[in-house]
Amino acid sequence: MEAEGLPGGLELAAGGGGAGLSPEKRAALGASLPLLKRDYRFEAVWFWGCVHGVRGTYYIAQGLGADRAAPRSRLYSLDCVEWSLLTPVAKEVGEQAEKLKGRFQGDPSFQYEYAEVSAEDAERLLEDGTELVIKEEDRLIATIDQIDRAVGIVPRGAFVKTPLGSVHENRNFEGLSLTEAKKLSSYFHFTEPSNLKNKTLLEKANWDPSTDFLDSLEHDIPPGSWTVQPEKGGAVVVLRSLLWPGLTFYHVPMTKQYGYVYFGTACLQLTNFPVWQLYPK
Repeated sequence: MEAEGLPGGLELAAGGGGAGLSPEKRAALGASLPLLKRDYRFEAVWFWGCVHGVRGTYYIAQGLGADRAAPRSRLYSLDCVEWSLLTPVAKEVGEQAEKLKGRFQGDPSFQYEYAEVSAEDAERLLEDGTELVIKEEDRLIATIDQIDRAVGIVPRGAFVKTPLGSVHENRNFEGLSLTEAKKLSSYFHFTEPSNLKNKTLLEKANWDPSTDFLDSLEHDIPPGSWTVQPEKGGAVVVLRSLLWPGLTFYHVPMTKQYGYVYFGTACLQLTNFPVWQLYPK
């Protein structure tokens, strides 16, 4: 969610509960996030949320440039005051990080052994001078990326894609109606689309290529992995992920107010769904 609207966004996402942040932490974020934007010269800063570890909590922020679809900068803090930039990891490291089980420790220097690696790959990595360990920092950025790809969402029409391919906030977006806001088809994954090419010409007939360039939630696998709930008498619509419990998205219909935030242990919950839903024919 946008750092500038953090207090109100947390209230809307948590139903008035502050979304798991103490008043002290909210005050610290209110002071430090604007400094991140200034010091790193970001166009915008989003507060992503928290990953709770055994011995500490990671507070995560994202820095965005003019092109909102460009890779984002990710930063973490252990106290909401001092921030460290997370370095993107190689694809192979990210894949290994996604295989790790169990909770985070809350210690950026903690190291994990590779979860699964063949003898041939192990020999090749050792010859290249690569240790068969993953730092918790690397696991953290890989997990943030995994969660964003799976459940990082925006309302339909909130962003536009230019003929040159860059993506920008839609200044004409005035929010979804309450009726539309209660439909999964009104929300898009804010990541590279993978299902658009499978749409029929009939499905594309009413599309606007400048706004309908992302995958919608209506055909997510597994089915039933989202809940949609109007709250506060319909003043806000809240979506929650059952695949990644702790991810909450909110939108105030007929306004530009929306955002998502994550508070959890960063553990994927496939056990919430029967096998036939996870692997449909």
